[in-house]
Amino acid sequence: MLRLLLLLTVGLLPFYLSGQIDSLPPDPTPDLSEQRLEDLLQDAEEESDFDLNTIFEDLAVYRENPLNLNNASEEDLRELGLLSDVQISSLLNYREQLGGFIAIYELQAVPSLDLATIRRILPFVGLRKEVDDFQASFKDMFTTGDNELYLRWNRILEQQRGFTPLEERPDSTPYLGDPNQLYLRYRHTYSNRLSYGFTAEKDRGEEFFRGSNKKGFDYYSAHIFLKDYNRTVKAVALGDYSANFGQGLILFTGFGYGKSTLVTSVRRGGRPLRQYTSVNEANFLRGAATTLKLSDRLEFTALISKRKRDGNLLIINDSIDIELQGSFTEFSSLQLSGLHRTANEIADRNTIGYFTTGGSLKWQANKGHVAVNGIHHQLDKALTLTPRVYNRYYFQGDQLTNLSLDYSYRWRNLTFFGETAASDNGAIATINGLLTTLDQKVNLAIVHRSYPRDFQALLGNPFGETTGGRNENGLYFGIEVHPSKHWIINAYYDAWKHPWVRSTVDAPSRGQEYRFRLTYFLKRKLTVYLELRDETKEVNVRLIDNQIDAVLPQRRLQVRLHCAYQINKAFEYRSRIDWGTTTNPINDQLSGFAIYQDLLYHPIGVPLSFTSRIALFDTDGYQVRFYNYESGLLYNFRIPAYYNQGSRFYFNLRYKGIRNMTIEARYARLFWANADTIGSGLESTGQPTRTELAAQIKIKF
Repeated sequence: MLRLLLLLTVGLLPFYLSGQIDSLPPDPTPDLSEQRLEDLLQDAEEESDFDLNTIFEDLAVYRENPLNLNNASEEDLRELGLLSDVQISSLLNYREQLGGFIAIYELQAVPSLDLATIRRILPFVGLRKEVDDFQASFKDMFTTGDNELYLRWNRILEQQRGFTPLEERPDSTPYLGDPNQLYLRYRHTYSNRLSYGFTAEKDRGEEFFRGSNKKGFDYYSAHIFLKDYNRTVKAVALGDYSANFGQGLILFTGFGYGKSTLVTSVRRGGRPLRQYTSVNEANFLRGAATTLKLSDRLEFTALISKRKRDGNLLIINDSIDIELQGSFTEFSSLQLSGLHRTANEIADRNTIGYFTTGGSLKWQANKGHVAVNGIHHQLDKALTLTPRVYNRYYFQGDQLTNLSLDYSYRWRNLTFFGETAASDNGAIATINGLLTTLDQKVNLAIVHRSYPRDFQALLGNPFGETTGGRNENGLYFGIEVHPSKHWIINAYYDAWKHPWVRSTVDAPSRGQEYRFRLTYFLKRKLTVYLELRDETKEVNVRLIDNQIDAVLPQRRLQVRLHCAYQINKAFEYRSRIDWGTTTNPINDQLSGFAIYQDLLYHPIGVPLSFTSRIALFDTDGYQVRFYNYESGLLYNFRIPAYYNQGSRFYFNLRYKGIRNMTIEARYARLFWANADTIGSGLESTGQPTRTELAAQIKIKF
């Protein structure tokens, strides 16, 4: 209790220092993507496999080559990731009505663009035309530009159970590799138009230059991506790439945000093709794709992908003979983790041949578009699921075809969008939405979704409460209000139902959620927000003396107070307090809190900088958890869940005193006071601590 009071006292300190501040750098508002990532993991009901570590990298390119607001498309603005859907529509409407921007200061006249948003986007946008303007040849783009090389290492210092010598624990299979995690990435960029490079990674426990990885790293990825080469060739992707059509009902391999405090950012979109540079080993396409502008109004995208996927082959006679894998004709599931540390994980590696082809024909007008999309999947083995009630309508077999129609239309201050899709079993899913600016200070978003229980899409990821775009009907309302110069109100309400049983719920179920955030910001000095989130959904509850679980409502309530304060040009201070409860009609109420203090030091003209955090938390278990973004090495970060009783500390150090080189180090330590070990199974540390050490070198040439 004493530690909590001390941190609370320190947390209020910035409010008493406001009179001591002089000229300050840009607004300390936390990055919008950080908030969205926290929201994404907060919504997850189970572990999801996606890589978060490269979603910011394009901002570095835009900082060097600002996006021209006078010719940027809707897809370009959406890919920037710093504007809400309503703000994008308002900016496009303003540009159409006035014929473009004369000065960057005109952004203040665009409805829905508040001063905090304008300050946030200014480093990445401008009005100057791109230098090359279709004049540079492919050879020039390929040989000139910026090159970056990243070398990263990290390790958990405690000896986890998977790395304990076999003779000390004969009851389990060890990891075959060492505990070091290694990462290598090279990328060449020319303006915003050309990117090529490769990525290689070895996870902890995977072999390196021996055993199953005699060629070095466990995972390799390479890409060449060309954008806006001329007025006909809009994009060309070779190697690994990501793709999305429409609202993601049939294809969305990029990073898809869900519900967040950016309450009017509910629309999928962006360019249909993008380069792929992450270390997620499942969610990408490998092959070739292109987007061609056939006329002033017509655009065509075609893609083809052929790759291997990890999968669980159906076992014959309780054994798998690696040499006979080609004779297997069925598998039970696709693996998403990308981990190959044990003999069993290695046996599942690259066992499934996965072929994908598709296309999109889009008619584009000034105020909207209509597109017809198709995608076909072919597997070299049939997916055969273990029969369960919840998966009765899941896809099974070796091929699947989807078709969809998506649209958008802007009329005055209204933007309509949506997509309707069909799978080859006849099921039809649809999502439709409306974005509007009610007046200069009020923005509204409405989204309706209807995903039948039997809709099937292998690479779909539309907006919704759950992933996969199936077995869900829902209605979402989001509103953003700017009542005065320094205040912002964000709120949303979402209600949904699942018409069929789910893997964790033994009956049709329903839920609802509302969220409210009140933000106060003082130009270039202070940002404070108070947030309330209340979610009620039906879950399985074990009844006494009854073998059948009851499906009853469970409520999660969380309150957050966050403060970010710029002490001077070099120091920024952040503080956060989380409190929450989880209740259901059977169990006692579970509750807990988490609190952290951050100090960020980024001096001007000094090559050394650091960020640091100390956090304390006390909750009744994983059901009461708080996700918090943690700064890490450049383009690498974490969003762990704080729960149980304990503390967390990290310290990041960055040195830029050597020309074209950045050297970084990170130390992080987690402590649980109410547990004997952190992690389970082979990941168990055998101690109530887990200590991580990491280092990275970035070379620019």
